[in-house]
Amino acid sequence: MNGAELLIKAAVASGIEYCFANPGTTEIPLVAALAGEARLKPVLSLFEGVCTGAADGYGRIAERPALTLTHLGPGFANGIANLHNARRANTPIVNVIGDHASWHVNYDPPLASDIDALAGAVSGWVRTTRSAALIGEDFQSAVQAAWQPRGQVASLVLPMDFQAHEVGPARALASIRPPVRRYDDTKVEALARELRAGKRLVFIVGDNGLSEAGLKAAGRLAGLPGVRCFAETFPRLSQRGGGLPDLDRLPYFPEVAIEVLDPYDAVVCAGVPEPISYFGYEGIPSRLAERDRLLYLADVGDDVAGALDALAELMEAPDWVAPPVGIELPAADAALTPQSIGRVLAAALPEDSIVSVEGGTCGYAFFTASANAARHRVMTNTGGAIGQGIPVGFGAALAERGNRVFCLQSDGSAQYTIQTLWSIAREQLPVVILIAANHRYAILQNELRRFGVSELGPQALSLTELDRPRVDWKALAKGYGVPASTVHTNAELQRALAIANAADGPCLIEMAL
Repeated sequence: MNGAELLIKAAVASGIEYCFANPGTTEIPLVAALAGEARLKPVLSLFEGVCTGAADGYGRIAERPALTLTHLGPGFANGIANLHNARRANTPIVNVIGDHASWHVNYDPPLASDIDALAGAVSGWVRTTRSAALIGEDFQSAVQAAWQPRGQVASLVLPMDFQAHEVGPARALASIRPPVRRYDDTKVEALARELRAGKRLVFIVGDNGLSEAGLKAAGRLAGLPGVRCFAETFPRLSQRGGGLPDLDRLPYFPEVAIEVLDPYDAVVCAGVPEPISYFGYEGIPSRLAERDRLLYLADVGDDVAGALDALAELMEAPDWVAPPVGIELPAADAALTPQSIGRVLAAALPEDSIVSVEGGTCGYAFFTASANAARHRVMTNTGGAIGQGIPVGFGAALAERGNRVFCLQSDGSAQYTIQTLWSIAREQLPVVILIAANHRYAILQNELRRFGVSELGPQALSLTELDRPRVDWKALAKGYGVPASTVHTNAELQRALAIANAADGPCLIEMAL
């Protein structure tokens, strides 16, 4: 057995199901080893950002790590943007990065780079294997580092010669147990004292506080006098619909978020870090609430849902009563708008489906409408690096094969990882990609107006418009093997979604705005 075969055995023993790969020469021994192990499925992507985004989506849904396999520093660097998003989502991911042979790298060959520095920018754990015999142990250490209650990215750099070296009889591989989440009773009791003292509290809920149990507990707390609850602005995964409490997302722009938080005596962080504005704007505080107004019920990685439930019990909060579920559809023949798209999509969601949202065009409108949809889960772009939405949806579809996944995607950010369509077609997954085609970077135009540019002249438009030439979405989809259609009205979108829900494979729907 060689080092590569030892790593594959360690991966299987650690419960790794998928390897999202874009390998090169320095990973050839691993490619050969993968061919001999049916329990670890390799998934080829045409770009490393698809591999890392898919691993993020898989980890969010499966709640265990996937494996990525990339080629040297430049290949790994192609995947860094979506690893940034995964780091912000606290998703467990194990990266294996092939390196030059240990005896060759010191010659500074053309593809040599500082892999440790690149990996360290997005990883909570980085190690370079120093001998073939240590590969199994190093890999399981990476899995253990990634798969903890908080979740993180772990990266193992693997020289090519160690992959090919014989290792002899392998040591027994340790069993890796699922992480256990806990909460701090003293924090729960401290919050109960604040509530009993009549303090007005606004909760920002994230992590597993947005699970069914967490939402029901938050709904109970919101029934107490002076309490309001929001979801964090960009949740890693949130249950929605089916009569669950509607925790709307905290507004994105800081002045709006500050306005909704200001009336309360304290802001309670429940599975979220300190709330900070996405960007800095002159004259507007970076902190959405000053530190002396912050209280902490649970940290990221804690049992946030358990802490919310324990607080609701201590306060004898009223039971959550589920409201009736139903969505009033917009006028059938009317042209599509972000609001009508949100309602039509929410009404079409099958039970327990998954929605990956990327982009501001339709994302907030859908999230609002989705409170009245069938029970489903929503993933958002946690780190803000665009090009996440379709790869994350792809990984989620592999985590629950056969389940319907919808990618509600803005057109500009879709181009960053459009190669995902090829991987989705290859795997024949029931993924519906909905492209909000307004042919512009709307967020940049909004920011220009906030900056004081009232009229967008030719130069500003040249940097924010995507219409010269317009992207032919149907032609792109066809080129990657995905059937596609274009819709202009609410009725056309309803029909396209009905056809998509009846199909076994993927499709792309261009929504003309």
